[in-house]
Amino acid sequence: MSQSAAGAGSPSGIREPDKATLRKAIAASAIGNATEWFDYGVYAVAVTYITVNFFPTEGGSGTAMALATFALSFLVRPLGGMFWGPLGDKFGRKLVLALTILMMAGATFLVGVLPTYEQVGVIAPILLIILRMVQGFSTGGEYGGAATFMAEYAPDKKRGFYGSFLEFGTLGGFALGALIVLAAVRILGDDAMEQWGWRIPFLLAGPLGLIGMYLRNKIEDTPLFQEQEEAAEQAAEAAKENKRGVWRELFTHYRRAMLVMSGLVIALNVVNYTLLTYMPTYLQNTIGLSADAGLMVVLIGYLAMMAIIPFFGALSDRVGRKPMWIWSLIGLMVLVVPMYMLMEQSFAWAMVAFVVLGLLYLPQLATISSTFPAFFPTHVRYAGFAITYNVATAAFGGTAPAANELLIESTGYALTPAIYMIVACAIGLVAAFAMKETAGVSIRTQPVTVVAADTRIPAPGES
Repeated sequence: MSQSAAGAGSPSGIREPDKATLRKAIAASAIGNATEWFDYGVYAVAVTYITVNFFPTEGGSGTAMALATFALSFLVRPLGGMFWGPLGDKFGRKLVLALTILMMAGATFLVGVLPTYEQVGVIAPILLIILRMVQGFSTGGEYGGAATFMAEYAPDKKRGFYGSFLEFGTLGGFALGALIVLAAVRILGDDAMEQWGWRIPFLLAGPLGLIGMYLRNKIEDTPLFQEQEEAAEQAAEAAKENKRGVWRELFTHYRRAMLVMSGLVIALNVVNYTLLTYMPTYLQNTIGLSADAGLMVVLIGYLAMMAIIPFFGALSDRVGRKPMWIWSLIGLMVLVVPMYMLMEQSFAWAMVAFVVLGLLYLPQLATISSTFPAFFPTHVRYAGFAITYNVATAAFGGTAPAANELLIESTGYALTPAIYMIVACAIGLVAAFAMKETAGVSIRTQPVTVVAADTRIPAPGES
């Protein structure tokens, strides 16, 4: 990899990637992430067809079962984080990310060739659940690794801007999934979609996964990881830590980091999975929009968010991550109920309300990979991020669609998702006030110079 010498203001001995290498790394990370989240997005927007083919129950419980299957994949995400995270810290981010994207795309492709409930009975949903759990296991290593990779390549002063392109990729994956399903519905019609058309977007995951893996293999591992490998003293220290175990390292020195991050992730992912994955089902089942109208609402919302997210990332480099999180959480708590009430009025108002909620959420989404990796030093960064993120997501975020659907069915109260979101944002707000600012702080020293370690070691030059 072609790299320039350490730039002005960089810690001594730290090499910075040149602009061409940086752009290539950012693009590969974003495109790889888009491929990964295309797989999740397709399931989210195709829940209606999944229900018909795998959970054809009477009384409306089939949708809840399909969403519960979606949630099941999140139960194994912490196991994926525990498995892939330490491997990523030991053998490199690049290797693990190539493996996780291949596993995710392969499992999604196989969903597209599964027999239906009508063909093989209960075996069909069992096979679907197994593949969803494989997806969850791979995602447990994917997201933490992708965010770590992005953060370790980006310059400290522009980590927010460059890091936002990872979430540009996430939204791009969701948007591509929604666009393909919407196009298939318009071209084939509902009857053909229910019979066989639903398989098309899942099958496309195969070639997309191969493209994502190829792009990730074309770039070298992050400068920080390479520097850690090359420094004999640091490598010896990392080996000692590995013998003591990553769990002991994290829970001895980074308990506060993990607790604060967990609170932020609860808010982040309850909002994320309520808006980005559950919304098509909510608009169709609760509001009464047609399948293609619901998809159109979220697709336009995704595109609007993609257009704005780099600006929020750049803004976080100027004003800080912490104030952006605080105002985002407060804004959602204040406006989520009015926006959900607005959705009930018409298709046009549903679109306006979804875009408003999406823009309120963006300050959180745009700063994930610039905020959370700074909580941990290089030798446990992948593991610390992956384990903390996925445990909190499994417990709260991934279960949000199924929980909302079950609560709406049992109570008949259409604003349940809004109330659920308010509670999650309140938890996140407490964590946001406890968080230390990460903007402009170097993650290129070891141990990390800023946040949330229980025993903080001063950065070079500090007294």
